[in-house]
Amino acid sequence: MAEPIRIETDDRGVALLTLNRPDKHNALDEATIAALTEAAGRLGRDPAVRAVVLTGAGTSFCAGGDLAWMQAQIAAEPRDRAAGAMRLAGMLGALNTLPKPLIGRINGNAFGGGLGLAAVCDVALCVAGARFGFTETRLGLIPATIGPYVLARMGEAMARRVFFSARLFDAAEAVTLGLAARAVPAADLEAAVEAEVTPYLACAPGAVAEAKALARRFGPRIDEEAIALSVEALVARWESPEAAEGIKAFFAREKPSWAGGGNP
Repeated sequence: MAEPIRIETDDRGVALLTLNRPDKHNALDEATIAALTEAAGRLGRDPAVRAVVLTGAGTSFCAGGDLAWMQAQIAAEPRDRAAGAMRLAGMLGALNTLPKPLIGRINGNAFGGGLGLAAVCDVALCVAGARFGFTETRLGLIPATIGPYVLARMGEAMARRVFFSARLFDAAEAVTLGLAARAVPAADLEAAVEAEVTPYLACAPGAVAEAKALARRFGPRIDEEAIALSVEALVARWESPEAAEGIKAFFAREKPSWAGGGNP
């Protein structure tokens, strides 16, 4: 079985962190969550690493939470369900507090938790043909643990346009909403990422880390209370009849009772 992530570091100290489940559109399962958490800690501690680029293998960036994993959380004992939600929140927190520049190379579609990963990047660059959406509510779920990071990136007014409608939107709108800094043709993505990475290689690594930490302190507060609230909200949603129906309907290729029109 392939590893859920890959890490390749070049001789400049630029680490390429790749989600490596292309057959599952790089959806986040237990193993991927654990691997990303461990990688964030390891890359953060490595003095040879100057910057990290986060991307996905294959044609998708990240389809969000793996629904088989979510189904297992719904069926789990309450203590295990809460622990699963906390591990997801911990992974996002570890990437958000990574003391290195984190550049999102959004190489394809990103939904749900995939947009959470984009939001914890210091800057995200996406391919022009990608599609995006907070699709959780179509399944009876909510964008809970990603919420603090998405709201910090987008602001409430922008978030309320897409955060709970499950509406799909294109790369140009992702830029307007603040989720991505730029949308570029696929052929130009490498050059755009390189343009973001290169300036950091002339900067003092300690100063970069401290400046990033200061930006987080001055920005919207994402503290233990906010994270705990997001975990509680996710667990409550996993325990809801709507979530059970929505995920069951997905695997049965049926529509849940609330489904009418909307995105294809």
